[in-house]
Amino acid sequence: MMVENSIKDIALAESGHKKIDWAAESMDILNQIKKDYSEQKPLKNKKIAICLHLEAKTAYMAIVLKQLGARVAICGSNPLSTQDDVAAALVEKGVEVHSWYGASQTEYHQNLEKVLKIKPDLIIDDGGDLVQLLHSADFIDIKKNVIGGAEETTTGINRLKALAREEKLEFPMMAVNDAFCKYLFDNRYGTGQSVWDGIIRTTNLVIAGKTVVVAGYGWCGKGVALRAKGLGARVIICEIDPVKACEAWMDGFQVMPMEEAAVKGDFFITVTGCKDVINKKHFLKMKDGAVLANAGHFDVEINKIDLKNISLSEKIVRQNIKQFQLENGRDLYLLAEGRLVNLAAADGHPVEIMDMSFSLQVLSLIYLIENPGMENRVHPVPEIIDKKVAFLKLEALGISIDELTEEQQQYLNKWNF
Repeated sequence: MMVENSIKDIALAESGHKKIDWAAESMDILNQIKKDYSEQKPLKNKKIAICLHLEAKTAYMAIVLKQLGARVAICGSNPLSTQDDVAAALVEKGVEVHSWYGASQTEYHQNLEKVLKIKPDLIIDDGGDLVQLLHSADFIDIKKNVIGGAEETTTGINRLKALAREEKLEFPMMAVNDAFCKYLFDNRYGTGQSVWDGIIRTTNLVIAGKTVVVAGYGWCGKGVALRAKGLGARVIICEIDPVKACEAWMDGFQVMPMEEAAVKGDFFITVTGCKDVINKKHFLKMKDGAVLANAGHFDVEINKIDLKNISLSEKIVRQNIKQFQLENGRDLYLLAEGRLVNLAAADGHPVEIMDMSFSLQVLSLIYLIENPGMENRVHPVPEIIDKKVAFLKLEALGISIDELTEEQQQYLNKWNF
């Protein structure tokens, strides 16, 4: 079957193969899953549409899905996170690809539509874009084929739950983001490391001694704040949740509203999943040279329209850094167009972290196949899958843990001692 892929340049494939091979070497859990299911091929004859950040780790998961029997089509979940050499390598591996770095918003949406033209049985989504399209009038016929899917992000889960509350979700979705082996590691350690990787690579500025303002103290925010502290920064947390604010305080961080933090910060990092977290009233209070970065899914947390409207000029001063000269004479620097700084300006989460997340994705799709007729709602990843990934990770690390004796199990399950 002839497939017309939409990529930048197939000649880039050699470099992409090297990146994928490097990642695969350290993705021990996915490698074990591939080995365990290689003969069974539980995804045989299934079509899978994927919308994820298209880099080496994602590519290897797509290859594993194909090796388990699936036909796979993939697009990037962010116009700036696709690595063109990886996309080219995936095409050579027999995966259908519709993505390139720097796609316009129109092209981005066209690529989403192209991926869905395979009429998928299963989807893997990142932010809910595929689900949103599938619930539009233009995709009614394609939606009928969908058995279910899995969602990677907090933002996507929020959108799915909103759809489910209105009783409009028309196929089951697995909340991969909410699995312990996802958010405890991916959101905290993955985001924490990769955000600073993106900022440091892009700016080449020292972090020690600077004041870092982190908006949002969920698991991602905790990771960003912890790594900032480790780099020698003073850290301020901005929150709307009183419980998380208390937690941040007891973790040793200052807590205050963004309007107060605006005058103090050298670096501002948004990681809330909300819009307009930093806007005009904050920009006008910031010190000259402040750096703005976003680690939330969409580029709406830092209000770019406000920033543009109060600026006399703007220019690119270094790759992925745009300088805005404000009317008050101060300069602010926006990284990666306010998009996910860890992917738009770096390589995303570490390989071993995404090995855990993507293993959950693969096992969740197999679970959907093995359990037909699930309700059209957002389902938690079963504990047995979560623990399987954790045990496989420990096994790969050469770590063993204790087991309860039968007597201990009985003791824990009794109420009358």
